[in-house]
Amino acid sequence: MTSSSGSSRPPVPRQRRSRRRSGRTPGRDSPAPSALGDFQTLPLEIFQMVLNYLSVKDISMLSMVSKTISGRLINYICTSSGSRRLLLQDFHQELPARREGASILEHYRALGLLLKRCTLLLPTRDRLKYVHKVLSGVSCFKLNGCASPLHCLGLQCYGVFLQILTAGWDELECHRVFNFLWELSNLARKVQTVVSSKPGSARRLELRIRLFCRGVLLSPGSRRSDSAFWLTRILKPWPMVNQARLLYIIFGPVSSRDGHVVWQKMIEGPTDETSLKGLADAIKLLYGTEAREWTADDVISLVDELSVVPQEWLMENNARLLLLSGNSICFTFMASKAVNGRAVELARLMVFMVLVCEKDLYCMDWAVKMMQKVCKVFSTPWERNNFLQCLENSFARMLTDLLQAVLAGERDEEDSSFLNLFHLMNAQANFHKEILYMAMGSSSSSS
Repeated sequence: MTSSSGSSRPPVPRQRRSRRRSGRTPGRDSPAPSALGDFQTLPLEIFQMVLNYLSVKDISMLSMVSKTISGRLINYICTSSGSRRLLLQDFHQELPARREGASILEHYRALGLLLKRCTLLLPTRDRLKYVHKVLSGVSCFKLNGCASPLHCLGLQCYGVFLQILTAGWDELECHRVFNFLWELSNLARKVQTVVSSKPGSARRLELRIRLFCRGVLLSPGSRRSDSAFWLTRILKPWPMVNQARLLYIIFGPVSSRDGHVVWQKMIEGPTDETSLKGLADAIKLLYGTEAREWTADDVISLVDELSVVPQEWLMENNARLLLLSGNSICFTFMASKAVNGRAVELARLMVFMVLVCEKDLYCMDWAVKMMQKVCKVFSTPWERNNFLQCLENSFARMLTDLLQAVLAGERDEEDSSFLNLFHLMNAQANFHKEILYMAMGSSSSSS
């Protein structure tokens, strides 16, 4: 007997049964999403045309979407259209505001971030090769590439680009960057030429090395630790005498007319703070905690060697450099002379420090306190008293010499002999006044 309900059941479609047997779900056969996203549907030419409408910062953000897009951007940057779009080369005048409201320096800062992100997964060596391939066509990025280097922003743009590219890299990677640039520019041979030749005999090469080191390796705005690292890499391969020459080439005074290094500036007469500030800042950088490879003795020896480049400096210029270099380096330098028994030299230097304080309007009590600190370095009362005697003798000798020059009528257009006598007399009076204030203050407090 058959059931009436079984005869009324509708037949199951064969297709549906087979789908159930296979266990597949609807939509499983659709293609997997592409790493290019919506850009998958665009031909490569259209994709690159779209990039022309994006700012460098936007392209940099796009490079982080996926490895596939990053690869496409790497290829785009090397194309002729990509190079024209990204490698701006109007370095000889400041550009008007762009779409993103940035100057050419900011443009290359953004470009550095773009290439940093695009090459993130590559080894350091391959990253450097790729960057060199991209930038090799820009002549103003080369040490001898620009015909008018003093009026060119090329090396500064290269510097900010490199600063962003290498930010956060470990020390070993930065060593590789330095070696790569050093070999690429053949800097070892060129530096050897300028440090072993007569000062000023290779003026153009001195200028090129100065601009390259300051613009590219010691880019303005860099962190102190980064600047200390690059400056150490530049100086350390050379003997101390060559380090001093190279330091003067990079940071010494230059002519306002043609930008060439002025070698006689420290020898011919007293100079101003502006001419010494670059050297003083470099010395402070090497003496600071950021420069781990330099000891205090290294820096003192470098300062000592610098004071005879290219010949012995006027003592007033030595004193001014030490004052600009800061209290720590100034005291360490003077204390080394005290420890080594060079009391006469130390006393003469102290007199010129007093003179610089008077001329440059520093507080004279600084000089008195520095003298007090130095006196504590001497191990015996006799050595301290001998130094103080030498100090007063130096004042007397210098005043006598200047007075004789004035009486003999040795005057130039600026009447410098009389002016120096005036400054030295005031300096001595103010120095001794501060000592009397200090002595009377001590006696009053003790009573």
